[in-house]
Amino acid sequence: MDKVNLGQHVLAEFFECDPNILNSNDKVEKYMIDAALECGATIVQKCFHMFNPYGVSGVVIISESHLAIHTWPELGYAAVDLFTCGTKCDPKVAYEFLKKKFNSKKASFTELKRGIIDRETLKLAEQPFEIAEQFED
Repeated sequence: MDKVNLGQHVLAEFFECDPNILNSNDKVEKYMIDAALECGATIVQKCFHMFNPYGVSGVVIISESHLAIHTWPELGYAAVDLFTCGTKCDPKVAYEFLKKKFNSKKASFTELKRGIIDRETLKLAEQPFEIAEQFED
């Protein structure tokens, strides 16, 4: 079956990050917005929230889908979803950008191809996604 996918979804894990960055709503928001721009996305809206006593959750809505984050500064950990549709954006560019900005000493991602379509029938495949790549450093 010749197939194409509607989107790429990178599930990223960042470990041993700078806790001061992960506990700064301003920095997390800035880096997530910058990551969206770096990967070629068009920003539509953003929403971030600082938790008490620590941690940030946020989402950057892009024309191509979204980037979302939740941080655990007390553990030096951030969980990030980078979902883009079409071919304009590369979520792995956003992954590399955030890894650097969070000063992550260890990181990993799983990339899913979402919305698999048979080019011949133009119908969604029975398995709606497939694992495209996994990486850990």
